[in-house]
Amino acid sequence: MRRRKRSEYVGEAITLSSLRGGRFPMIVLVQTLAVAEYLSFHRAALALGTSQSSVSARIKALEQDLGVALFDRNTRGVRLTEAGRCFVDQIRDALGIIDLAIITAGMQARGEEGGLRVGVHALTPGCTLDRLFERFHTEHPGIHLDIAEGTAREAQIMVREGRLDLAFMACTHEIPDLNSRVVWRDRLMVALPAGHPLATLPDVEWRQLAQETFLVRHGGTGPQVLDLILLRSAAKWPTPTIRRVDVGRTALLSLIAAGRGVSLFVEEGAGANMANVAFLPIRDEPESIAFSAIWSPGNRDSALVKLLGLATNRYGAQSNS
Repeated sequence: MRRRKRSEYVGEAITLSSLRGGRFPMIVLVQTLAVAEYLSFHRAALALGTSQSSVSARIKALEQDLGVALFDRNTRGVRLTEAGRCFVDQIRDALGIIDLAIITAGMQARGEEGGLRVGVHALTPGCTLDRLFERFHTEHPGIHLDIAEGTAREAQIMVREGRLDLAFMACTHEIPDLNSRVVWRDRLMVALPAGHPLATLPDVEWRQLAQETFLVRHGGTGPQVLDLILLRSAAKWPTPTIRRVDVGRTALLSLIAAGRGVSLFVEEGAGANMANVAFLPIRDEPESIAFSAIWSPGNRDSALVKLLGLATNRYGAQSNS
């Protein structure tokens, strides 16, 4: 940060003159710094736009309060005493801290600096959220994003409790006490072992998957995947075998490649394909999968507004708030 000249503190000194730095008015501290810089009461007064007598009287009163002489005065001019040099150094540092606090507070109020706590269902290199966060960092480098991965249920609880500012999750969410916005949509795909009889087809139907063993994660989007499988099979054909696995996305794909079962992904996830796994669209899936942002109606953080605005402009989001 550029160190400002003492004369640049004048406006703030007048505005803050009712405040006390300890028991001393702020303005006398600024005037002391000006005299120390110019080594002249006359030139310091000119720089501060006040009278020499006012500067001299205030500093003399300050010295009486402190019980020490800050300046040696003689016919040749003014110089700092040893006590004065120590005092001025500390006051200069203190005003620098105040200066930084004022600038930082203004930046945070405008959403240019600070932090956001963001919950995600998953975050992989190059995915939609990864690209969104990268662009946000480029446009707002002073705002730190603290990312936490978890389920939709966990994210909702944390947003309600104020432990997250914002959460991104699969499916459309219309939650009575939270705002929601669909940020993007993606096509549903089934992941099969490459040697599976269905893997050679251009697409599949839900009924063709009824006899499969579905591998469903406990974390991430696992709960939504489970709900979707149960919803699609309800009253149409026997519910397929569902096996819950406590693994991450990469391990889940490895299990599929090894022939342990099948699972559901969105098309974006199929982009990070791996050997021995085939991704096929589900022809009779009625709609694309929505991914939503949720946040508390009482959270009006400027940085949150900026992130939501970027997501809306970037991905054509639809609001349910």
